[in-house]
This record gives sequence, structure tokens and C-alpha cells, in this order.
Amino acid sequence: MDLKELIRDIPNFPKPGIVFRDITTLLNNPKGLQYTINLLTNKCREANLLPDHVIGMESRGFIFGAPLAYQLNSGFIPVRKPGKLPSSVYQVQYDLEYGTDTLEIHQDALQNFHSVVIVDDLLATGGTAQATIELLKKVGCNVLGFAFIIELESLEGRKKLPDVPIISLVKY
Repeated sequence: MDLKELIRDIPNFPKPGIVFRDITTLLNNPKGLQYTINLLTNKCREANLLPDHVIGMESRGFIFGAPLAYQLNSGFIPVRKPGKLPSSVYQVQYDLEYGTDTLEIHQDALQNFHSVVIVDDLLATGGTAQATIELLKKVGCNVLGFAFIIELESLEGRKKLPDVPIISLVKY
């Protein structure tokens, strides 16, 4: 199955000159969604990415991270935007193209030396993934690798990430 055929291109969104890679058309396709989760699972197993927990970044990382965790017999832990988690959190602020954003994780979500795989729909500049690593350093766990549906290679986000396996199912 060619996942690119299931990902819709939206030109000039969110601003002129940008081509937005819309995964809602992939999510809407039952066979495409199942194929995507199975492919992520198989690639994680092939790369020996067998974590204690899968970390999913808000919000599309939840869509792919939870079923991946289920398939890998791992727990799932969400990394959220501020004010969404009810218990004590660690927080990290990071730069965006036009400002800053913040991510949080429960302080008791992981214990030292747990292994994790970080999952999101898109690797672009690497800022969100890098911020998630900073959060996980506060928790004290071991990042085994990353899994993304899409990678925008020209933005070189991979260069901001540690030297661990990085799975990208579709590259533009």
C-alpha cells in the first residue's frame, strides 16, 4: 500500500507557499490506518525498538502511539499542552517558527531507566521531538528511538535528534 496516496496535499495552508500534508484522509481509510499501525509495529520490532512505554505527543501522536503501544505490549504515556494533565507535571518551553509553545508530562509517568519510543505524525523541524526529549530527561528514562508517519526531509529535523533509530514511513 502506498501511504502517500492516502495523504492529502493542501497547498497554501496554513500560509502561502506551504504544502500541508493532511493525514485525516489516511485516518479515514480503515485499511490504510490498519496498514499504518501494522507497518509502524513491524518497523519498531525490526529496529529492536521494544520499549516499556510509548510516548505520544499531543495530539496526533496519541492517534498512532496508543495502538502502537498496544501492539508492542507497552504502556502509553501522553505528552500534553499546558493545563491538560491533572497531577504534578514537568514542563518544557520550546521555540516555534513564530513564537514558543510548551509541553508537559506527569512527574510520576515514568521511573528512571524505563525505555521509551517517541511517536508523532510528523517530523518537520524537530522542535517538538527535541522538547519531548528534554521532558524525558527530567523523568530520567532511556529514549530508544522515534517513529513518525511523515518526515519532511528538507527541514532537517532529524539533525536535532539523538543518534537513535528514527522510523519515518513516508518522506517528502
